[in-house]
Amino acid sequence: MNRSALIALTALAPVSWGTTYAVTTEFLPPDRPLFTGLMRALPAGLLLLALARVLPRGAWWWKAAVLGALNIGAFFPLLFLSAYRLPGGMAAVVGSVGPLFVVGLSAPLLGQRPTARTLLTGVVAAFGVSLVVLRAAGALDPVGVLAAVASTASMSTGTVLTKRWGRPDGVGPLALTGWQLTAGGLLIAPLALLVEGAPPALDGRAVGGYLYLALANTAVAYWLWFRGIGRLTATQVTFLGPLSPLTAAVTGWAALGQTLTPVQLAGMALAFGATAAGQLGARPAPVSASPVRRSFSSPEKNARKDSMDVTDPSLRR
Repeated sequence: MNRSALIALTALAPVSWGTTYAVTTEFLPPDRPLFTGLMRALPAGLLLLALARVLPRGAWWWKAAVLGALNIGAFFPLLFLSAYRLPGGMAAVVGSVGPLFVVGLSAPLLGQRPTARTLLTGVVAAFGVSLVVLRAAGALDPVGVLAAVASTASMSTGTVLTKRWGRPDGVGPLALTGWQLTAGGLLIAPLALLVEGAPPALDGRAVGGYLYLALANTAVAYWLWFRGIGRLTATQVTFLGPLSPLTAAVTGWAALGQTLTPVQLAGMALAFGATAAGQLGARPAPVSASPVRRSFSSPEKNARKDSMDVTDPSLRR
């Protein structure tokens, strides 16, 4: 597969995540963000485990647990908390600085020095997203701000560690994705039961919505995302994150009757341009059959909430 096709397939993940808000508000029970996160992560993880039929071995038991906690288990609850407590899309703006987190972490963990162009591209992407999602804001809630920063840091750290650790010999991205989704879902389950109580009654629309989120929006999307992390640089992958709030804005306009102002359209152009510019970095080395044996000191051989899935203050991933 050529590089452009690989980038395009990886980009389908944040594009899919951008539909989460519309599906949640139109099909799912209200005010159940943790249950929704659980229904996205755990069934998808178990399905991928059944398809891959590979379990972690040795050190990969704790590595899979760490990655699942960072990318799913901690990320989802922190994301929901920030979305509920922050005004007018502020959570999405904090999430859009994920590329800058990844750039900073890539220096000590992957040996990749940040360039001025990469830093500028990250700032432009965050500014463009802010123009798309920000609304009139009230006072910022300190807990919401901390949760937003923590969720972005969690996902960014998970991206970089996913790249650094690679995969065990003979294990593909399908199994690695299943491990992480299952571990993350198991972490969310007791929290959802404790905070939200027993699962709600589900009608046909809700079942269909959860099936979409678990299959297309999570199982397939996260498989494409982690597959992309293994073959592209971490910075390239994370710069695809702004496509999620852009997709959510377009979906809201096309399906929910929301309007797009000239300022929002200008923000979309900036964010999309920054996303494209983020793909113009150095080409990664070809993928070897044993990614786990790559040198961690070479930026050419090491290359990820974003999701960012958050595009609206009431978004429930």
